[in-house]
Amino acid sequence: MESGIIGFQPTMPMENVADCTAFRGFSCSTDLFSTFTMTYRGFVDVCFLGVAQVDKYGNLNTTVIGDYDYPDVRLPGSGGAADFISYAKRTVLTLRGGQFVDKLPYVTSPGYLEGGDSREKSSHFTPGSGPSKLISTQGVFEFDPITKEMFLSSVHPGVAVEAIKKKVPWDLKVSPNLKQTQRPKDEEIDFIRRYFPAEPISKALVRELSLANMARKLST
Repeated sequence: MESGIIGFQPTMPMENVADCTAFRGFSCSTDLFSTFTMTYRGFVDVCFLGVAQVDKYGNLNTTVIGDYDYPDVRLPGSGGAADFISYAKRTVLTLRGGQFVDKLPYVTSPGYLEGGDSREKSSHFTPGSGPSKLISTQGVFEFDPITKEMFLSSVHPGVAVEAIKKKVPWDLKVSPNLKQTQRPKDEEIDFIRRYFPAEPISKALVRELSLANMARKLST
C-alpha cells in the first residue's frame, strides 16, 4: 500500500492509501517515502492503475476533463500514479467509467509518449517499463512491441468487436489472433462477492439501495 504497509490481507476495499482496514496480516510496515524509494529502485513488479482518459499510446489523464483552468470535471490528479507507471516493471490499466480519446487535455501519467521508442529515448523511465495491458468492461487491449500503439487482443463474452470500436476515436487495430476473454472461475466470483459485495451490481443500484435504506431509517 502506498502509505508503507506491505504484504497485507485487506478485509474490505480500501478508501485511501492509509486505510486502517488494510493492516491484517501485514509483513512489514514502513512509510510513504520508503515505498516510493522502493519503486524508484525497481522493486515494484506490477502496478495497477485506473484510467479516466487514455490515448492510443497508453498516456493517462486523471487530472481534468476540459480546460485546465475552467474544467468540466476536476479529477483527483496523479497521486502516486505517475511515479508507479514510470518505474514499475509492468503496468496494467483498468478502464471502467473512463474513455478513449485521440488527444488528452492533460497528461497526468506517461505511457509510451508519442509511440515507438520515444519512451526509451527520453531516458526518464525504467527500461522496459510502461503499460502492458488495458482491461475494460468490454475487452482486453495490449500494446504493439514496435509502434507501442494499443490494439484489441481479447473480447469479453457477448461483446462484439464493432461495439468496442465505436468507443475508440482512432482506427483501432485488432489482433489477428483475437481471443475471447476467459470467464471468471466460481471461486474468483465468490471472492469478489465476499470482498466487495457492491462490485457486481451497478453504481446506480448501489445509490438506489443506499437512499432507500436512508429513507427507511429516517421513517423509524
